[in-house]
Amino acid sequence: MFVELAGMMVGNFDVTDLLQRLVEHSVSLLEADAAGLLLSDQRGTLQLMASSSEATRLLELFQLQSHEGPCLDCFSSGQQVGVPNLEDMADRWPRFVMAASAQGFRGVQAVPLRLRDEVIGAMNIFSVDPRTFSADERGLAQSLADASTIAILQERVLQHNQTLVEQLQGALNSRVIIEQAKGLLASVGTLDMDEAYNQLRHMARSTNRRLADVARDLVEGRMVRSGLDDPAAKETRPDPGTSRS
Repeated sequence: MFVELAGMMVGNFDVTDLLQRLVEHSVSLLEADAAGLLLSDQRGTLQLMASSSEATRLLELFQLQSHEGPCLDCFSSGQQVGVPNLEDMADRWPRFVMAASAQGFRGVQAVPLRLRDEVIGAMNIFSVDPRTFSADERGLAQSLADASTIAILQERVLQHNQTLVEQLQGALNSRVIIEQAKGLLASVGTLDMDEAYNQLRHMARSTNRRLADVARDLVEGRMVRSGLDDPAAKETRPDPGTSRS
C-alpha cells in the first residue's frame, strides 16, 4: 500500500482514486468489514469521498446529515475515536448507532487524516462484531491515513501555487493592455499619460466594467473611443480631428 501511494504521488495524481484505494486497503490489511472516508473541502465542510460498499456510503451520508458520529468527532478532535461496541454510544450518537446497527455494524475505529495540527478528514473502519483494534492496528491505520494526507496536501499546495502563478500572469497581462490603452487615448486625445489613465478609469466606471476589459476592447477595436470630452473627465481637450476605434 505504501509503495502504491508513493507511485501515485509521482504519477497522474487522482485524489478520488487515492482515497478509494485507502479505504479498500484499510479493510483488507486490518481484516475489517467496511470503511468510509469523509474529506474536508476548501471551506472546511466534510464531504463523502470514498466507501468500500454501498451500505457504508449510505451510513456515511447519514452521519453527515444527522451531524453525529465517530468521523465527525474524530475530525473535530484530530484524534482517533475507537468504539468496540457501538451500543455503548447510543446516548451520544443515537441516530448514528441505530443506522449503523441497521447496516449490521457493531464496532468502529475512526482515524483522522492529519498533518500536525491540520486535519483534513477522517476515516471510519467498521466491523460487524464488537471489536477492539490493537495498538499495532491503530498505528497502521494512522500511517496509511497520514501518507494519504501528505499526498493530498501536497497536491493542494501545487494547485494553489499554480493558481497564484495564473493570477499573477493575468495581472501582468492586464497591466500591459492597460498601458497600451493609455497610450492610445493619449495619442488620440492629446492627453498626458496620467490624464489618459484617469479617462480610462472613467470609461470603466461609467460602463460598470473592469478596467482591463475596457482597455482590451479599446486596443482591439471592439469599443469606439468615447468620453474624452465628457465634463466628468479631469480635463477637456479638443479633438484633433482623428478618430480611432
